[in-house]
Amino acid sequence: MTVRIRLFALYRDLVGRDQMLLEVPSGCTAREAVDALRRHTGARSLPAEPVVAVNQEYASIEQVLEDGDELALIPPVAGG
Repeated sequence: MTVRIRLFALYRDLVGRDQMLLEVPSGCTAREAVDALRRHTGARSLPAEPVVAVNQEYASIEQVLEDGDELALIPPVAGG
């Protein structure tokens, strides 16, 4: 199945793009999709357990994905 990966800020800079399509097995969790993404050049330094959103809602890293889902990796934000 295919999921759309969205990357923001630092994660976008590390991977070199803001989104990509990723082929993953059916029944894949967000964690497994992140693991698959981390095997791509430039994505190896992404954290193993980033904060994620599925279809624009915060989600557990253990959420099962469906074909066509959008998985966003949310980088840490500092402010003051």
